[in-house]
Amino acid sequence: MTAIRILLRTLGADKRGATAIEYGLIAALIVIAMMAGLKTLGGGAGGMWTKVGDVANTYM
Repeated sequence: MTAIRILLRTLGADKRGATAIEYGLIAALIVIAMMAGLKTLGGGAGGMWTKVGDVANTYM
């Protein structure tokens, strides 16, 4: 029984797992922000390439 208590105290004192989870959450938030930004900008860039293609087709 004391071995289990010692193990639980050791795991409770270890902060490396908490830090890894925090970094994972920060990375997830950055990825979500990037996806939202790219989705917003993606429509404008797609429209631009459509216009470029239309102009190129009129001169061919």
